[in-house]
Amino acid sequence: MKIIAHIRTDFPDKFGIPRQSGLVESLKGTVIFEPEYRNPEAFKGLEEFSHIWLLWQFSQAKREHWSATVKPPRLGGKKRVGVFATRSPFRPNDIGLSCVRLEAVEKDEKAGPVLVVSGADLMDGTPIYDIKPYIPFTDCRPEAAEGYTRKTKVHELQVEFPKELLERYPGEKREAVVGVLAQDPRPAYVQDPERIYGVTFAGFDVKFQVDGDRLTVRDVVRQPRIPGEGSGSRQEMPRK
Repeated sequence: MKIIAHIRTDFPDKFGIPRQSGLVESLKGTVIFEPEYRNPEAFKGLEEFSHIWLLWQFSQAKREHWSATVKPPRLGGKKRVGVFATRSPFRPNDIGLSCVRLEAVEKDEKAGPVLVVSGADLMDGTPIYDIKPYIPFTDCRPEAAEGYTRKTKVHELQVEFPKELLERYPGEKREAVVGVLAQDPRPAYVQDPERIYGVTFAGFDVKFQVDGDRLTVRDVVRQPRIPGEGSGSRQEMPRK
């Protein structure tokens, strides 16, 4: 398969990314296409859809061998289930699928058509294989059985984010960072209330502790900026 695009998000690494798309709708991203796929005709009619599917690559979760069973985080990281009963990144083929809201199809002077999306659960620079419209009358199945996710789908922490720390973030990023923290970025098997964790989001390193269902932010530290880089920018994506 050919990589047709890459996505720009506020996540420079995997830690802290919501485990499913749409859990934090305030997360923004931009899909920037490779030069050969920037023909405006390829996007004709796409703006009429509110949501799209992204078919992408788990580019940072490569392994030479796959396992028949995995430990879903929401089951505490201890119980094993079949890999095909999960959305684990460690699969025979490193393919991911996300449903995101299509906010706009914009025309960039250098990058051509650019898709602005929200609710994405992808790391910055993730390769995209395909874009498809979300079609409610076929893609939505309210009667579908939820399996073990029926018990684990509601899992949010209460976030205590001191005002003076939250205000270090630009205004448009504050709702998103709180949403990311509420999803509990910790590894499921770690439950140490004394431990200080750190998640990097939108150019800042957020230090926090978790005690029970309460997450408390301890510090917010700006990360050094690398010249020519920046999440959400419309610059050319590096080829991989």
